[in-house]
Amino acid sequence: MWPIFGVAILVVGIAAERIYRLYATFGVNKTELMDTLEKCIRSNDIERALKILRTKAPLVKVLKAGVQNFGENKATVQLLMDEAALAELPRIETRTGFLVMFSNVSTLLGLLGTIIGLIRSFAAVANASASEKATELARGISEAMNCTAFGLTVAIPALLIYALLKSREHKLVDDINESTVTLYNIISDVKRSQGIP
Repeated sequence: MWPIFGVAILVVGIAAERIYRLYATFGVNKTELMDTLEKCIRSNDIERALKILRTKAPLVKVLKAGVQNFGENKATVQLLMDEAALAELPRIETRTGFLVMFSNVSTLLGLLGTIIGLIRSFAAVANASASEKATELARGISEAMNCTAFGLTVAIPALLIYALLKSREHKLVDDINESTVTLYNIISDVKRSQGIP
């Protein structure tokens, strides 16, 4: 059961770090940010737009790549935002996959503990007197079932947290994709109204 406990500590650590990153650090009010950026860009206040884009959130970094290069042609702006997105996506998706692996490992460790417990119980019964056989068998089966239960107790929450985090990751990636297209359209519209190709 100690190896399963070690896996449980790893699951808690990874889950806490990922929840903090994906919800607290990477969280941005996309609608409010895009509305403010659009007002700044349409009024040619690029400096103010860059001041708004100061956080370390992936969405902000990708948009900043586009706003910083506002003077470049539209294709270059798009390429720079795509490049920034490719750099930021791994930050969003890092370490979450370990939760599935640790879920499987804890289940398998619970199964291994069950097998070891059953082997010990049958070995103890083979060498025990008739009056001790039932006690030894019950003790071994209890140990085996506890390992299985503990392994599943770690595995099930790990899978649920994984599903929650993957959902959040997909939302962050979708926000980046949608916002880069919106920003590109805003920049294109502004350049077109200024007669810039």
